[in-house]
Parts: sequence; structure tokens; C-alpha cells
Amino acid sequence: MTILPAAATTDPSVLNRKQPGTRPTGRISLGRAAAWAFMVLTSLMTLFPFYWMLRTALSNTKSLAANSDSFLPADLTLGAFQRVLGLSTTAEAIAQGGSGANVNFWLYLRNSLVVATTTTVGQVFFCALAAYAFARLSWPGRDKLFFAFITALMVPPIFTTLPNFILIKDLGLLDSYLGIVLPTLLMTPFSVFFLRQFFLGIPKEMEEAAMIDGAGRFRVFFTIILPMSAAPITTLSLLTYIASWNDYFWPLLVGKAESVRVLTVALGIFRSQTPQGSPDWAGLMAATLIAALPILVLYAFLGRRIINSIGFSGIK
Repeated sequence: MTILPAAATTDPSVLNRKQPGTRPTGRISLGRAAAWAFMVLTSLMTLFPFYWMLRTALSNTKSLAANSDSFLPADLTLGAFQRVLGLSTTAEAIAQGGSGANVNFWLYLRNSLVVATTTTVGQVFFCALAAYAFARLSWPGRDKLFFAFITALMVPPIFTTLPNFILIKDLGLLDSYLGIVLPTLLMTPFSVFFLRQFFLGIPKEMEEAAMIDGAGRFRVFFTIILPMSAAPITTLSLLTYIASWNDYFWPLLVGKAESVRVLTVALGIFRSQTPQGSPDWAGLMAATLIAALPILVLYAFLGRRIINSIGFSGIK
């Protein structure tokens, strides 16, 4: 028997196909190198403000002006963190270059936790109820009302700030926790839209099977819909908590009293308290760094979920 040689092929896709076990050539294309260079440059530009904040917080305020062109901390010290946490006296703070202004950090941290937690719990719960009603319940004018509700996404928040302020003032809720959280406690158009889109993807057959077994709407919602929506609800909770934690303008308007003042407002007031004519930049950066720690910890543990949620929702 005669063995014939295999026929040669001229197909480019077959010729360029890598054989199993072959090593990569190690060549990097010009486009890939440019993409890596752009990504590294963008990362450095993004991270540099955080590094400068840390460098300033670890510096002595008196030495900052003389070492403004240095990338290293000027006279490395933890005095700024001690001033912010109330571990040094006013005389020691002034001796370290501080302005002598006080920051009741733990009180402001508690207020921020109360405001952010209350807003997140209330908003996510009520938005889930509204989203389920828009996704599953049938009632006259549902789609028209949902369209009108979603239209509010195109209204800039600054347009509603003054009416909300007048309403909170008439209700006598200025300088109170309820006055700070009330405008966003019930629901927002984005949160309702976010959850409704997920609820629409849940098979109706599961709800119908539960209702045949005698379950009502509320039981279906709390025992089937909510457990199946744990991932988007967690994502929405993270986004709401971060937005509430970083909010500055509305708490500044309605929460001027020290008993309800949140961290973002306190940092702005701390910067303006300059009895010696120069802000305590080291103390300000130390307080900002500590205030950002809760959000940084959340991002470190749940960063991938936050990125996926941003990609899903389309927000920037």
C-alpha cells in the first residue's frame, strides 16, 4: 500500500494558526504599547491627587511652604492625624503648624454614618416596592406614569433644590436628620429605573406558581423577588451610600447645626477657620483622608461589583 503526502493548504487562517505547544514570540505591537502607555499615564494622573493628599497629611504645616516643590512629606509627622482625632491640645496643634481650629471628628463621622445609612435603607426599600409595581402590577396609566417619572432624570438637581429647601423650612425640619435625608429617603427616578429593569427579567412563571399555591403579592415580593434580586440591590445600595456620603450642598443648606453636621460640611468649615490667616492644610488633608476611608474600604472589597453596576446602568 502506498502512503500519499498530505495536501498543502493555502488558507491564511490555517497558515497563521498557532500550533499547540508553541511559545509566544514576545513581540508587542505598537498599538498595544501605546494603549499600555496611555493607561499607565491616566492611572498616574488619577492617583496623583491621592498621593499628594497623603503627602500633605504626613507633613508639618510650617514646613509645607518651604518644601512645596518636594514630592516627599515635609518634616514627616503624624501630628495632623493627632489634631484631627483630638489627641493633641490647642497649644500643641499651633506649635505643630495647625490653625488652632477644632474638628469634632467623631461627632461628624457619626452624623455622616446616620445620614448615609438612613438614606440608603429607605431609598432602596421604597424604590424596590415602586419598581416592582411598575414591572409586574397592571393598573391604568402605569406606563404613562412611569414615563413621566423617568422624565425627572433629565431635570438638573439644582432646579429642585430651592423648592425642597422651602418645603423643609415650612415643615420645621431645618437642622435635623430628617430634613437632610427626606428629599432622597423615599425614592429617586434612577433607583426605580435600575431595579425595574432587573425585575422585568425575572420569569413570571415563578410568581404565578407561588400565587397558585396561595401566596399573595407581598409574600411573592419578599420571599421570591427580593432574594433573587440580591445582586442589583447590593449594587444600588453601594451607589446610594457613596452618593449620600459625598453629598455636600444639600447638607450645607439644611444641616448647619453642629449636632447634625456631616463630615463633608465640617471639612469646608474647618478650612474656613483660619485664626492665623493660613489654613491648616496638613490637618485638612488628614481629615479628608480619614473621611474617605469608609468609601475606600467599600471599594476595596466590592470594587468589581461597583464597576459592573456602572457598566450596567450607563452612569459616569
